Amino acid sequence: MHLLARFIGVPWAIIGVSALLLRAIIGLSKHAKNAIESGLTTWQWSVLVLFALFMVVAEGYRGFQKKFSPRTAARVKYLRDHPTLLRIILAPIFSMGFFHANRKTKLTAYILTTGIICLVVAITFFCPDPWRGIIDFGVVLGLTWGLISFWIFAIQALTKTSFSQSPETPNS
Repeated sequence: MHLLARFIGVPWAIIGVSALLLRAIIGLSKHAKNAIESGLTTWQWSVLVLFALFMVVAEGYRGFQKKFSPRTAARVKYLRDHPTLLRIILAPIFSMGFFHANRKTKLTAYILTTGIICLVVAITFFCPDPWRGIIDFGVVLGLTWGLISFWIFAIQALTKTSFSQSPETPNS
C-alpha cells in the first residue's frame, strides 16, 4: 500500500490540486486579459492595482501561503505515510481536507468551496465588463501565489525529515 501511495497517491494529490488551481487561473486569465486590452480608465486602473494588491495579500499570502498550502502539503505527506485505498483514489479531495479531517478543517473546506461557487456565479451573472476582468485579475494573482506556495510546501513536506505543519486529521 505504501508503494501505491508513493507512486500513485502522492502524484495524484499534487497533480489534482494543481490542476484545479491551474484551471481557474487559465479560465480567469482570459477575462483579465480582455479587460486590460479593452482599455481601462484611470479609475479602473486604480481599482485594478488596489484590488490586485488586496488579493495577493488576502488570498495569496494569508489564505494560501499561511493556511491552505502548508496544510494541504502536510495532508499529502500524511497520505504518503498513512495510505488507505480511499485516500489514494480521492487523493486531491483528501489533501484539501474534505474527509478524514478534524471538524474545523472539513467545515472550512466545505464552506469555502460553497462560498467560492456562489461568488463565481454572482460575478459571472452580475458583474459587467471590464469590472469582471478587474476582479479576475486580482484572483489570478492570488491563485498563482497559492499554486506556487503549494508546490514549495509540497516539496518541503515530502523531502525534509521534519515538516511541522499539522495535517489536521482527527488523530493529529
